[in-house]
Amino acid sequence: QLRGRSGRQGDPGSSQFFISLEDDLMRLFGSERIQGIVDKLGMEDDVPIEAKILSKSIETAQKKVEGRNFSIRKHVLQYDDVMNKQREIIYKERRRVLEGENLKEHIWGMVEKVVDESIEIYTAGANYPEEWDLKGLEEHLHTIFLPKDVLKFGDIESLTKEKLREKILDIARDLYDKKEEEISQERMREIERVMLLRVVDTKWIDHIDAMDQLRQGIALRAIGNEDPVRAYQIEGFDMFNEMIKNIQEDIVRYIFNVTIETETKREQVAKITDTTGGDGVPNRKTVIRKEKKIGRNEPCPCGSGKKYKKCCGK
Repeated sequence: QLRGRSGRQGDPGSSQFFISLEDDLMRLFGSERIQGIVDKLGMEDDVPIEAKILSKSIETAQKKVEGRNFSIRKHVLQYDDVMNKQREIIYKERRRVLEGENLKEHIWGMVEKVVDESIEIYTAGANYPEEWDLKGLEEHLHTIFLPKDVLKFGDIESLTKEKLREKILDIARDLYDKKEEEISQERMREIERVMLLRVVDTKWIDHIDAMDQLRQGIALRAIGNEDPVRAYQIEGFDMFNEMIKNIQEDIVRYIFNVTIETETKREQVAKITDTTGGDGVPNRKTVIRKEKKIGRNEPCPCGSGKKYKKCCGK
């Protein structure tokens, strides 16, 4: 037995509240046919309705509401699962620093990845070395670590990607070893840890904001019959890979361009004189005031016409 429809809102403990709730369910999930039947019969708000078809319709509407809520909760968990997997990778990098791990080989691995990705970009779509954008490759690596005008090749025709990679890495290894010798191995390891932690934290914070913005608008993909969760996973994966690439480039750039300021002796620009006596007590000199003392009731010397105590002697 169900109550009739009502457009009024009531207290949650009253029957009018449940009548309004049933009306909302029917409006959102009930069929138009049931709604039309109720309107044609002209039922009053408080008239009991005994009809299996109406009870079945409300039951179906309730199941739809529960199903929709379950789907929302399921999507939230799937979104969180994507971020949790990314968070594990980032925290693993941070633990390397916090546990004091030697990061030399790890940093060199980043150098190799930066070189490999750069070569792949500037040689893509070309079958012969003459078609490679070697100038663009050199300029790009120059913004990261490579000195200017160091990539010189005698015979371009015999050049391969492996030889190109080997030459660039040889230059990078020589620069890395010189930098380490310049600032000492101990300082180099400390700089590597500081740079890794700083860059990872900065990029990760920006990535969290970007993923949150993606999550807020991804639900609209369902309008185009696209699975929002699947779209979030794919685009989130691409964004995460882009962040990792930027992290590696920034770390390599900072490591190869870091400089340590050395302390220099400052020239003495003022001679310090002894102001103490032989017993260590400061010399005290009597101060003799040559100017005539102005009385408080005398005219002020500034020419204002006021008494000194009312003018400059305040």
